[in-house]
Amino acid sequence: MALQFSNKQKKNNILQLVLAIAIIILVNIIGKFVFARLDLTEQNRYSLSDDTKEMLNEVDDIVFFKVYLEGDFPAGFKRLKRQTREMLNEFRAYNKNIEYEFINPSEVGDKEQQQKFYQQLSRKGLSPTTLRMSDEQGSSQKIIFPGAIVSYRNKEIPVQFLVSQRGQNPEKALNKSVQNLEYNMANVIQKLIAGKKKKVGFLTGHGELGKKKTQDITQSLKEYYSVERVNPEGKVNALTKRKPVDSGKPIVENKYDVIIVAKPDSAFSEKDKFILDQYIMHGGKVMWFVDQVSASMDSLRQSARTMGLAKDLNLQDMFFNYGFRINTNLVQDLNCASLPIMSESFGGEPKQNFFPWYYFPVIVPKENHPIVANLNNVRTEFVSTLDQVKSNDVKKTTLLRSSQYTKLLNTPVMISLELMQKKPNKAEFSAPPQSIAMLLEGKFSSLFHNRVPQEIMDSEIIDFRKKSRATSMVVFSDGDIIENQLHYSRGYPLPLGYDQFTQKTYGNKDLVLNTINYLTGQEGILAARAKDFKIRLMDKSRIKESRVELQLLNTVVPVLLVIIFGMIRIYLRKRKYTRN
Repeated sequence: MALQFSNKQKKNNILQLVLAIAIIILVNIIGKFVFARLDLTEQNRYSLSDDTKEMLNEVDDIVFFKVYLEGDFPAGFKRLKRQTREMLNEFRAYNKNIEYEFINPSEVGDKEQQQKFYQQLSRKGLSPTTLRMSDEQGSSQKIIFPGAIVSYRNKEIPVQFLVSQRGQNPEKALNKSVQNLEYNMANVIQKLIAGKKKKVGFLTGHGELGKKKTQDITQSLKEYYSVERVNPEGKVNALTKRKPVDSGKPIVENKYDVIIVAKPDSAFSEKDKFILDQYIMHGGKVMWFVDQVSASMDSLRQSARTMGLAKDLNLQDMFFNYGFRINTNLVQDLNCASLPIMSESFGGEPKQNFFPWYYFPVIVPKENHPIVANLNNVRTEFVSTLDQVKSNDVKKTTLLRSSQYTKLLNTPVMISLELMQKKPNKAEFSAPPQSIAMLLEGKFSSLFHNRVPQEIMDSEIIDFRKKSRATSMVVFSDGDIIENQLHYSRGYPLPLGYDQFTQKTYGNKDLVLNTINYLTGQEGILAARAKDFKIRLMDKSRIKESRVELQLLNTVVPVLLVIIFGMIRIYLRKRKYTRN
């Protein structure tokens, strides 16, 4: 009887094994034809956005990532390395043309060869980071390049993985870097495979920023777009062109996908306003970087004080008509950038000290919008406030606000460097956070409706429209957001967002690029930036106090549980077969 039972059980085991193998083979066969991935993480961190998947489907040749995150790192950078590899594997799961290699730049030859290799990576656009590492032998410094060089056919572009913010906890900075991995990788691939470039025009003729002060953002934009400088000069076809159709009646289309108005300082003529208005009516997108108050550091450096006065750019009626107003005031903010001041130290030697300059608010992006989600802090200079004005068919979204420690000053206002040497009265900085950047989307009404003669309205060259197609614009109440600094002694342009005095890099460049990406229809990839991974940091003080207990809990208890489970299982089996 026992032998018969044993043979029957053996047959059942063999049958189950054969069935399991058959199921595995069947699943693999189905997997070749049907692609599916299951993400069981709480925050769907391994689920790519639909736009990223769509972009990956367009990759028709090898995109190769040379990732310089190999080596012995602290725990936080090990996580960044692991997550980078997993994200690349996720990309590769959707397209086998994604390939990668991890490289340790510290293992390239001797010290002299390493230095040459470091310089080569820097010239290619990767920024080094110095790590302080501690062990039993003491502390040491290590230079790493937390990024990659990505190549596709004959093109090569750097991508930086490490995101850092001034004063931010290192663990949170690394967590933000992990959050941005999909966006950074998708963005660089999109840049490499892009076909016909869309056109961006920098408006000129009204004292806007020149080539030198917009050189860095211009060069960055040229990697994505075709960039030109355009002066309307009163020509109706400066921003638009005729497009003949079969019906015989020509229609008008825009020459540029986005127009940038970068810090004008003289009044717009009515003709140029009309040209810009009709560009918008035909679906054109505009980025406004406008200073409504005249104030500059150049005047302050010469006389230590200057008067802030309202500017007359002849644009306020246009802005009001579109649904916003830039106020003639200045924002002071306790969360601000610092300026260097030379003072005499002990012994008569000049010494450079840094003092907070409340007229240069540092904006921490907090709005939940793809343009600013997970963006680094933004540096501003002499910024005004923005108000919404009622307008039909236009949706308004605030993108940037000052901090809760805000003070407002109406023009005219005396601006003096003496402010830096005074301790601020926090009671005066009690104004609520103020809007300084706004996105407007919808159908705008023309400023010139009922203001132009009938012959202009009937002109086929102009194709006058009193209501726009669905379009969008973004307004910044600070022209300096898009202006790169010039080296204080040599005069060459510095990267946008880099402050040469404090040696801090702010998120101004990413803000401009994100905005243009959004306006030109690349908002899908921007959605990847909005992912928010909760960071679960350990309580270091508790770890220090309960070190032994936690070690026992994590090492001894699991072993005891396995032993107890095994003993219970042996007991149950023994009891079962004893009865038989």
